[in-house]
Amino acid sequence: MNKTVTIDLARAALADVTTDASVPAGASPQTPVHPQSLLDLPPGEARQSLLTVHSILGIKLPPTRLAIYEAGGGSTSFLPLDVLRRAHVTVVDIDEDQIRNNDYAHETILGDVQTYRFAPGSFDLVICYNVIEHLADVEAALSGFCESLKQGGLILIGAPNPKSLSGVVTKYSPHWFHVWFYRYVRGDKNAGQPGQAPFPTFFHPLVTLSNLEAFASAHGLQVIYRKEYESPRYPEMRARKPAFAALLDAVAVVMNLLLPGKADVRHGDYHVILRKR
Repeated sequence: MNKTVTIDLARAALADVTTDASVPAGASPQTPVHPQSLLDLPPGEARQSLLTVHSILGIKLPPTRLAIYEAGGGSTSFLPLDVLRRAHVTVVDIDEDQIRNNDYAHETILGDVQTYRFAPGSFDLVICYNVIEHLADVEAALSGFCESLKQGGLILIGAPNPKSLSGVVTKYSPHWFHVWFYRYVRGDKNAGQPGQAPFPTFFHPLVTLSNLEAFASAHGLQVIYRKEYESPRYPEMRARKPAFAALLDAVAVVMNLLLPGKADVRHGDYHVILRKR
């Protein structure tokens, strides 16, 4: 199935998901439909793209029992619940608090995703979500992910866009500023505490989307979904700090006018799904 057909099918599935705001056919009103990580996203491009990701996973993953590796998964999963319910999930995370807080994995391993290795062909899906920006050696981590995949297996990556406004600020500002932003702009009073975001960032060159795609092509991986989207921080700020958000939106408009092409500096995050040929 080529990329265009995959995305078209995902859009059709997305329409089915979004037209039913409550529960799927045959499910009780108490049956959770989406993971909390999706429900916590404000309405906007981030939530829409994650729903599309869920739809593509439903199309491309085999309908049998699944083996899933969450690299740096910690305490939160971004996978659709119907996939999690039929999967054996293995989480590797370097943070003891994240491992301790995990309540969905069947196996948790305290380890470094850059160096930890599984037997070749172990998994149907590897997910690395909001993690690669924190790694000093992304190439080593990605090589391990690819090796651990079965033929036709998928890698799902969610990451910040280093070329966006938020990406540039995050890359070149000190960690204490990130903690301040989470606490006083986002309203997360636990930010910076053990096991709590934000975590220190490295922004290895492979976090840049064009470099990541080049790596994928050179290592036998096909890009079947790619989406840059407005960071969920923007709708959050519009609701919590409207004056500050209006200022940022104005800055973004000016920057977009000065940049070549149709880039939008508010596209602070991306989703990529790679398939092992």
